[in-house]
Amino acid sequence: MNQKNMNQEKNEWVDAGPAADVPEEDILERVLEDRIVALYKLNGQIHATDGLCSHEAVRLCMGLVDGDTIECPKHNARFHIPTGKALRRPAKTDIRVYPVRIDSGRVYLRFR
Repeated sequence: MNQKNMNQEKNEWVDAGPAADVPEEDILERVLEDRIVALYKLNGQIHATDGLCSHEAVRLCMGLVDGDTIECPKHNARFHIPTGKALRRPAKTDIRVYPVRIDSGRVYLRFR
């Protein structure tokens, strides 16, 4: 891979902070590139989703992680964290999930 491709690849990933900051079976909210993102650590693996419920744009960081799901604090909609799939109404629309990479103890997300 040439230097230009390496720089392009590097620039596609956004630094979301230290991996150690992401709590096990809980949520860490970050605002990155004007997006609210939720970070979760499930069984030692870090996942990232949109940080707002697809039903009424409520911040998911105020919700409850139960196993591999996140429950919205307003109307109890549920989403599967690894896939973003809407599991319980009133949410009908999935939330976006982002690829995660860990490098030198830091979390990187890809938005593109």
